[in-house]
Amino acid sequence: MKFSLALATVAALLATGVIAVPTSSERAASRLERRRAGRQSQPNNRLVNSSLEAAAAGVSHVEYSSNWAGAVWDSYPSGTFKSVTGTFTVPTPTGSSGSASAWVGIDGDTCGTAILQTGIDFTISNGAVSYDAWYEWYPDYAYDFSGIPIKAGDVINLTVTASSTKAGTAVIINKTTGKTVSKSLTSSSALCQENAEWIVEDYEEGSSLVPFADFGTVTFTGASATTNSGTSVGPSGSTLIDIQQSGNILTSVSTTSSGVTVSYV
Repeated sequence: MKFSLALATVAALLATGVIAVPTSSERAASRLERRRAGRQSQPNNRLVNSSLEAAAAGVSHVEYSSNWAGAVWDSYPSGTFKSVTGTFTVPTPTGSSGSASAWVGIDGDTCGTAILQTGIDFTISNGAVSYDAWYEWYPDYAYDFSGIPIKAGDVINLTVTASSTKAGTAVIINKTTGKTVSKSLTSSSALCQENAEWIVEDYEEGSSLVPFADFGTVTFTGASATTNSGTSVGPSGSTLIDIQQSGNILTSVSTTSSGVTVSYV
């Protein structure tokens, strides 16, 4: 009887609005507030001795990282890269809760003091999936774009361009819907312009890594970097990086002349 009475009381309160179920807009506002508290990409955290471990295991990948998976050019001198671009299809993360982010960028590996980057976060929270488009000039935090709705299956083109070591642009095109957003950026943290990358990241929120979501597979097509001399460089031959956490390898990466595939394993 007491249980039935309690249920009746809760039902009555819900009906009168005394207890309110959060709306979708309220849930979105809560998620945005958490992001404003400190969503941030980080430079590549290469793991010590990962090259030796990979060689001993007979694995072709050169490096492991705690937060980056993808392909990185790390053999060019400073002042090399002007822009990076790539296109991918938005995946559907699975599991209960977690997140991951697909992005393109300049620097953040051998040059860890600045990164010009833009990308898409894909998040699952208690089974509900959401997406965020963002730009960032590390060491500043990431900022969300508005006006570009994103859903699973959308084809997204990402491009960053450095007009100088302290200025550049980030552009996201949803090729499925035709929507485009862009942002001109300046920073006191100068780029080295020596790294170009196509990455799926386990990013930070509130100074710690978010739970890494099973994102399935992200394949960057039309992946290329343009140098300041006008030469186009594809990802083939770049350094491949997989995420390793708590001794477990979580991703598998491969490249072609114009593509980078990152799979959750």
